[in-house]
Amino acid sequence: MIVYRTRDDLTGHLNSVRRDKNSIGLVPTMGALHRGHMSLVEKAATENDVVVVSIFVNPTQFNDPGDLESYPRSLDRDLEMLQKLEADLVFVPSIKEMYPEVDDRIYDLDPLDKVMEGIHRKGHFNGVAQIVSKLFLLTLPDRAYFGQKDFQQLVIVRRLKEILNLDIQIVACPIIREKDGLAMSSRNERLTREERKLAPYIYETLKLAREKKEEFSPSELKDWIGKRFDKIPELRLEYFEIVEDKALKSISDWNEGVNKVACLAVQLGRVRLIDNLNFD
Repeated sequence: MIVYRTRDDLTGHLNSVRRDKNSIGLVPTMGALHRGHMSLVEKAATENDVVVVSIFVNPTQFNDPGDLESYPRSLDRDLEMLQKLEADLVFVPSIKEMYPEVDDRIYDLDPLDKVMEGIHRKGHFNGVAQIVSKLFLLTLPDRAYFGQKDFQQLVIVRRLKEILNLDIQIVACPIIREKDGLAMSSRNERLTREERKLAPYIYETLKLAREKKEEFSPSELKDWIGKRFDKIPELRLEYFEIVEDKALKSISDWNEGVNKVACLAVQLGRVRLIDNLNFD
């Protein structure tokens, strides 16, 4: 496994990879790796000759400086985990390396960035688009791997690929969960012991909601979800939406002939957790 910290070193290596006609898989991460990330790396390794894993906590996607400061970082452990998986290349740039000057690019993601996370995290998805575009243009991968836990981000990355007109296959990988159902996330490390005991309520509620769609309309189900979270005041529901999986338009009728995904965000103590579940 080779670790690169500069763009020039990484692109020099990847140029030789392409000359040898080897395929490249990209797994972008912000570090604090867990089994969910590892599943992306393992998937990429089965489908590509060379796998590039990036580790970079991207400042432009944080609208809260405190959230950026407290985001978990564990580079030594991350590299050890990737070494065991025999990852080929790991890119660990500094902020100055990725942003030698202010990035003022604004991407037209409307309406994908105006709903759900976009309401609560202003500018977040434009920041995601900035760093993902940099990584795409830097590595020019054949395939890029993203987890379905960040479902809205996945949809936006697909839009970004179209905007950039790049021939990259965006591979969606299933959510990896703890035994009690909690979706794996780097942010889970910040939960206290008591908060961690409450967190599985989120996935439990999503599963119950999918069962309830037989007796409730989408709007009635949203009301039911709100009342269920009211029972646990420590879990503050920010939103619950049932959307179609292309334009993220809210569903008003179960008979709409589209794939439906239920998405929610919950604040638990200092930690904000998101999850989703396919409703088809």
